Amino acid sequence: MKYLFKRITSTDTEMMKALLGVFAEAFAEPQTYMGAVPGDEYLRRLLQKEYFISLVALAEGKVIGGLVAYELEKFEQERSEIYLYDLAIKQSHRRKGVATSLINELKSVAKRRGAWVIFVQADPGDNAAISLYESLGKREDVHQFDIPV
Repeated sequence: MKYLFKRITSTDTEMMKALLGVFAEAFAEPQTYMGAVPGDEYLRRLLQKEYFISLVALAEGKVIGGLVAYELEKFEQERSEIYLYDLAIKQSHRRKGVATSLINELKSVAKRRGAWVIFVQADPGDNAAISLYESLGKREDVHQFDIPV
């Protein structure tokens, strides 16, 4: 199957909503991703922001996967990092190089922006994600803390 990889722009709010559906299914978290879907105006504003990066994989015109990332400008040096926040592929399209291709597309975006690294987190036990990320980069074991607001 042939895949097309594309950056979601502010005119593609329906594509962004379709990606939310892919995340909901892949992560088995429908409430998180589909319980309060943002409106078109919110999505247009978000997609216009330079620091917000959303890429999709399309098959036969349908969203079958994608990723969301954020560019973080650093203060200690004049450079930025890209935080890969979410990445998911529909079950029927996994193990076909789609995730790797999406990350390679993100690497191209990062390079154009002068970023020096892409970083991503994977949950313990998510062996498929861990294997993918280990094949592309160096593993660091860190702790994450969620601090309520």
